[in-house]
Amino acid sequence: MLTENKFSKYLIYAIGEIVLVVIGILIALQINNWNETKQRSNQEKKVLLELTTNLRKDSTDNVINAKWYKELRNRHI
Repeated sequence: MLTENKFSKYLIYAIGEIVLVVIGILIALQINNWNETKQRSNQEKKVLLELTTNLRKDSTDNVINAKWYKELRNRHI
């Protein structure tokens, strides 16, 4: 009877340890997911900023090119 009591206490202890390890793993996975989401968000902001900058530059270039072609066309008419 004494060994059964020790075994049941050990079994409860072992189950508790397993639960703690699983909870620790789940917390670590959640933190990792948060970090990945933050990194993706930062990368997305960087790409959108670069895209905006390039679109503004292209727009300015298009205006300059349109003026140049218009002047060239007027010279040949």
